[in-house]
Amino acid sequence: MAPQRQVGYLWDTLYGWVDSGSGGFTPADPSVGLQPISHHIAHADTKRRFHEAVQVSALADVLVPLRATPAQAEDLLRVHTAEHVEHIRSQSENAKGGDAGDGASPFGRGGYEIARRSSGGAIEAVRAVVEGEVDTAYALINPPGHHAERARGMGFCLFNNVSVAAAYARDVLGVSRIAVVDWDVHHGNGTQDIWWDDPSVLTISLHQDRCFPPDSGFREDNGAGAGTGAALNVPLPPGSGNAVYELAMRDVVLPALEAFQPELILVASGFDASAMDPLARQMVTQRGFKTLTRLLLDAADSLCGGKVVVIQEGGYSPYYVPVCGLGVLEVLTGVETGFGDPYSPVLDPQGVDDLYDHQRLEVAKAQELVTNVPTP
Repeated sequence: MAPQRQVGYLWDTLYGWVDSGSGGFTPADPSVGLQPISHHIAHADTKRRFHEAVQVSALADVLVPLRATPAQAEDLLRVHTAEHVEHIRSQSENAKGGDAGDGASPFGRGGYEIARRSSGGAIEAVRAVVEGEVDTAYALINPPGHHAERARGMGFCLFNNVSVAAAYARDVLGVSRIAVVDWDVHHGNGTQDIWWDDPSVLTISLHQDRCFPPDSGFREDNGAGAGTGAALNVPLPPGSGNAVYELAMRDVVLPALEAFQPELILVASGFDASAMDPLARQMVTQRGFKTLTRLLLDAADSLCGGKVVVIQEGGYSPYYVPVCGLGVLEVLTGVETGFGDPYSPVLDPQGVDDLYDHQRLEVAKAQELVTNVPTP
């Protein structure tokens, strides 16, 4: 089957070499009973498995390969402080690496260079789409970025890849209005922090309420100054599945995009809202992620000539991340792999398509904020 769109695809071997240390979630500490373990919850193998699933599928023949190069200092400094960039660089030179900034995000020696390559991969995917080399793109990068604030890293994130790419699109490629749609299950606090008072970038975060960080992502956090209304948070109750996320997309995200009129849409694509993820309690399946992608693509076609770049964030189930990722790529390309969802017989009977009144209410409350979105 011929692809309906030219879709760029970016992966780098070094993304699979990210060293997240010997702890399970935070660094190992025998004094408090935290044992070392060979597989940190953010182990790079999860994304490597996604990449390898792509390579043995029909998608390998239709995706347009893109090549990452490291982000330059000027790219990072558009969105991060010089002190933060230097912190990551100097920590990276230690024999055993260091921490991104929150005390719970270890990275190994040389992690600075891999993080630069991750941000650089996001830049390259954006460049390829904005310049018309491809129609859309998927940047399967690692480490992730949306928790990295202007002045510190956190939540396994060193640099804010989506924001680095957005700033590049604006300042180098001349894109005036950019929307970030973040469906990672955790709040995109770093992206919000960076663009808090800037009306040229609309940040929309769909996330599990108070999952991580537990003190951010509230609806009341709506931007400030000239950027008032340009930070849009949609905190969803635990247990929200396909129908809830689709409702939020239709009733909040799409109307917000329509009001904002972006020239480019960036998707912070985490698959940790899935029903098999260990770090959250949501119930989205591959089918749900495919629906979100299809709705967003349709909106992009009418708003910005289909210019969408999907940039990898979290997702911690080594079993299900590849399945969800393949689903999104199937929608982007219009090519079915034939793999389907091998876990659907187990997941579908678990209420993944339920929609309850309390979930409708939370979406309706977020919908009220669409009127605050800055218009051209």
